[in-house]
This record gives sequence, C-alpha cells and structure tokens, in this order.
Amino acid sequence: MIEARNIIKSFDGKTILKDVSAVFKPGQTNLIIGQSGSGKTVFLKSLVGLHEVDSGDILYDDRDFTRMPDKDRIKVRQEMGMLFQGSALFDSLTVEENVRFPLDMFTKQKLDERRERANFCLKRVNLENVNHLYPSEISGGMQKRVAIARAIALNPRYLFCDEPNSGLDPKTAIVIDELIQEITKEYNMTTIVNTHDMNSVLGIGEHIIFIFNGEKYWEGSSQDIFQSDNKELNDFIFASKFFRKIKDKL
Repeated sequence: MIEARNIIKSFDGKTILKDVSAVFKPGQTNLIIGQSGSGKTVFLKSLVGLHEVDSGDILYDDRDFTRMPDKDRIKVRQEMGMLFQGSALFDSLTVEENVRFPLDMFTKQKLDERRERANFCLKRVNLENVNHLYPSEISGGMQKRVAIARAIALNPRYLFCDEPNSGLDPKTAIVIDELIQEITKEYNMTTIVNTHDMNSVLGIGEHIIFIFNGEKYWEGSSQDIFQSDNKELNDFIFASKFFRKIKDKL
C-alpha cells in the first residue's frame, strides 16, 4: 500500500500540488487522471521520489519514504517497477538484454539465472522468440510489453505506469491495459497508472483519483464516475463526442 498525506509541491513560487492525500491499495489498478497541467504527473513523480515534496508524507507500507535516508530509499526503489511513457528501452540492447538490465544492475544472480528470469517475464507478457531482436525491429505495442516485462523483472511490490497507452492504437491499448491489470492481481502489486485515456478509466479503473488545478477533486471507481455531479470531472470526461453520447444514454 502507498499512502500520500497532505502533499504540497511548488516550483518557482507556484504551487502545483495543493494538500493532496490518497491511499493506493495493492491488488487493484489505481488511476490518476486529469487534464494536461493539472498536476497528475508531478504527483506521480513525487510518489517515486523524482520530486522532493515541500511538505506532507509518502508512506510505502507504513515506511516514511519522505524522511528516510538515501540508503533506505534505494532499498524501497528496488521494490518499484516503472513503465515509462515512451517505453524507454535501450536501442543498443536486445529485447532480452533490456529485460535483464535491472537484474544485471541490482542482483548478484548468475547469468543463466538472469536469463531465465528475463525469459519468464517475456513469456508472461506473451512475447516469445524475440529475445535477440532490437527495439527498432518490433512494433510499438511489443515495445510496451517488453517494458512491462522489464518493470516486473525484480518482482516489484509497486508498479508505476506513466501514460502506458501513449502512441498506441485502441486495440493494442486495451491489450496493454488488460495486461497491467492481470499482473497487478497476479502479483498483488500496488499499481498506479497516470493517464488521460478514458478507455483505460472505464476498462481498468478500479480506484480513480481526479486531480484538477493541483487539488484532488474526486475519488471513486469506473462504476461511480458517470454518476458524479462534479462539474470539473464531468467536463473532463465528456470532452469527447463519444463520451457525451454515453452520458445522453444514461
């Protein structure tokens, strides 16, 4: 479980996060949604320690991440898996080497053991016989799956996904969403997904935080979202013609 308590973060005198609190439980897909510039990316980066907060607390299973010394933070970070917006694969490494990278960096396992783990993770994301290909030789959707395989290589307790469907066609995006949800439940991870994709919200939004102008404006599930009377949330959801049609049918 990850808990954020009263998080405040400013840049150059401008407050970006205004007293944001949230609890993210394991075994469910936790989504952070909001418009561009709302503060959702700053919130995600604050959770993983890429931004130091001005005030407030971030706890990983009751461990105070905001105040622990760097040596202890390193241990917590080794329990994190990260899926970046652009996959962030190393172009000069093969698929297998990309997945093996965190194992090479943070474990003392023998090479055969690291290869075996990398292959297991690739099979888990339904990728086989691509080990010796390079990222440029596979599709964007396959690159995302390689990035997921790398993210789970160290068997993390916490998984962070920043716009995982960016640049993907709708069909492939659904595959990635379902894969993230499956491995979250399978490994009972605390998964946090930063997204503005309403298809993801409806498909895997078990717990949703809506951030508007740096504040938490709404919290609920995909089942609750269409029943909300929150004006800012409704403006965000029904910005597209497709979702306005859904609202009209309710």
